[in-house]
Amino acid sequence: MKYSNTLFAVTLTISSFGVAISAKADTVTARCDVYPKGEDRATSSDLCTFSQRQGAVGIQLKNGKRYDLVPVGEQPGTYRDQNGTTAYRQSGLGTKGQIYRLATESIYVYWDTAPYGQSSGNPTGGGSAADSQPAAGTTVSRLSDLVGVRAGQAENTLKQRGYSFVKASPSGNSVYSQWLEGKTNYCVTILTEEGRYQSIVYAGNSADCDQ
Repeated sequence: MKYSNTLFAVTLTISSFGVAISAKADTVTARCDVYPKGEDRATSSDLCTFSQRQGAVGIQLKNGKRYDLVPVGEQPGTYRDQNGTTAYRQSGLGTKGQIYRLATESIYVYWDTAPYGQSSGNPTGGGSAADSQPAAGTTVSRLSDLVGVRAGQAENTLKQRGYSFVKASPSGNSVYSQWLEGKTNYCVTILTEEGRYQSIVYAGNSADCDQ
């Protein structure tokens, strides 16, 4: 079939980078501001580590404190933390970051770490087509919040964020779909299983989007 060569290449790429994606590619350096519940002044603001795998979120602060959030229910952005308490994600920061509301505090995660002498952890934040193309298998950080979300619900969000659908290639119970990133023209591959997005990565080759 026409998509067989492309599907094989995508499958090989994901297989080759599988360990890296699990251990590294979906983990970025960010800036975390921590606010006690009901307060408008942060008690800490420093570099942190943000990771997301299969929809689960991990936030590691520089002081050693860690938050592990597991998605629950059908409503996107609802989690249960390491203590079994309900937590929520809010999108009040737009493409600049994410907000997590916990029982006793709120964590503002910003992709821009420039004030701390680091490059941004978000590979597409403010990028342009002139920037170097991300390596194949690199997680699309600005779409990381869609991992674990039902495909039908997420497609409109993808389009609103400037991504254009190119094609889809079924493989057993999985579907690999290709999308073009509007600002950069990079090719993005989304793996869907059981109706939910399982991974969103850069394909590393524009040919995968028939460019």
